[in-house]
Amino acid sequence: MERYRDMQLFAALAGQPSLASAARAARVSGPTLVRAIARLEARLGVALLQRSTRGVSLTTAGAAYLADCVRLLAAVDAAEASAKGLQMQVQGSLRVCLPLLFSRYVMAPVLADYLANYPDMRLRVRYQDPHPNLHEEGLDVAILVGELPNSALIARPLGQVRPILCASPDYLAAHGDPNHPDELKQHRLIASPAPHDPFRTRARLACSTVQGAINAAVQGAGLLQCLSYPVHEHLLSGALRRVLPDFDGPPLPVQVVYREGRQAPMRVRSFVEHCVSALRGHPAFQLA
Repeated sequence: MERYRDMQLFAALAGQPSLASAARAARVSGPTLVRAIARLEARLGVALLQRSTRGVSLTTAGAAYLADCVRLLAAVDAAEASAKGLQMQVQGSLRVCLPLLFSRYVMAPVLADYLANYPDMRLRVRYQDPHPNLHEEGLDVAILVGELPNSALIARPLGQVRPILCASPDYLAAHGDPNHPDELKQHRLIASPAPHDPFRTRARLACSTVQGAINAAVQGAGLLQCLSYPVHEHLLSGALRRVLPDFDGPPLPVQVVYREGRQAPMRVRSFVEHCVSALRGHPAFQLA
């Protein structure tokens, strides 16, 4: 039983930027998580984490074992649900809250696949970027970008994103690549309504939506800073290029959260598991 619990705690590292955030996601103290990992390392005879002055990261063996833990724990949950016949209870209505651009660039096919897999389910989706209060607003599930406030919510990590700087190849060919943030004052900057946009006060072009700012950057209007997920398709296609990657902002976790834990109805658990399966490893999270 202790080994199973240690695997659960180790799996909390998936998609988390630090041991502290993983401990919060697992709702345990940092020392408890560290002791669990130490027991696993002693049992396996390999190092799962490597420590340096820059922090803690997974070893090659640790990354492989983490993937196996996530897969095996999900299989155990699925086996329990099957044994109880819970798959027959996936029906009803689910109230979901999603960040607006995350839905536009990532979630639309995930929602469609979920409804195809569970024809007796109905989704009621709200789109907003500020973190909602699930209890006060009567929501069942939400996907949140950024650190969670202290709460009793259950969180399952999906990945992480970060603020990045980008521009079109045509703009960079005409104006050159900056080599340091100090050189940005010599460039055309695009501002968006994203929180803490550093270009807001000195941009030549200010857009009222993040999507408008992205469109302007693709057309060569200047440099844009935004979170990585709404531009991941443009970066993969080459329509935008990443600039000054060594000066990117810190990563932000992306998590699916809900309220009742293992006591949650199957309609909630089915949606959470569907999101975890569909989104872990998604290309939108590969830029962080």
